[in-house]
Amino acid sequence: MSEGDQLTPKEIVKSFKDTFKTKIKDDRIETHKAGSKKTQFTHIWMRVDKSVFKDAVRHLMTMEEYPHLAVVSGYDMGKTIDLVYHFSICFGERGKELSLNMTIELPKAKPEIETLTDLIPGALITEQEKQEMLGIKVKGIPKDKRAFISDDFPKGMYPWRKDETGPEKMVRNLHEVKK
Repeated sequence: MSEGDQLTPKEIVKSFKDTFKTKIKDDRIETHKAGSKKTQFTHIWMRVDKSVFKDAVRHLMTMEEYPHLAVVSGYDMGKTIDLVYHFSICFGERGKELSLNMTIELPKAKPEIETLTDLIPGALITEQEKQEMLGIKVKGIPKDKRAFISDDFPKGMYPWRKDETGPEKMVRNLHEVKK
């Protein structure tokens, strides 16, 4: 985005909703003040249908050629796994930076999503982490091997899962052991 071209948070949300219609849901804008100078920071949140996710990232790239992908958060929600892609627009520009967060819901029965590494090469490490920790499949990931857990960690077990594939049966509750 060049100087003076920055869209307002409301305009950004409207652009996504105009482009993707009902595939964008639960959008909200939050503002917070932080630091000794009480600098205002804005967070944009939206739920993006998996079927348009990659196109939504491409749409974001029309607003900022190189949006900063900070991290992808992942949550076991019971029947689904939610991934939250945390982007920054105008990254590092004091007073202009916006956080844009896209939540994608994946069915636990088939938790798959396409890689973003062809658009944002730096997405690799956070995508690898979600595969290992949550058991999702990132289709097209260029380096499909473990980076966070050891090779001897049981296959089919995922540290961040809350279901039968989670680590519960591996955990020893020492407080329950008789002395």
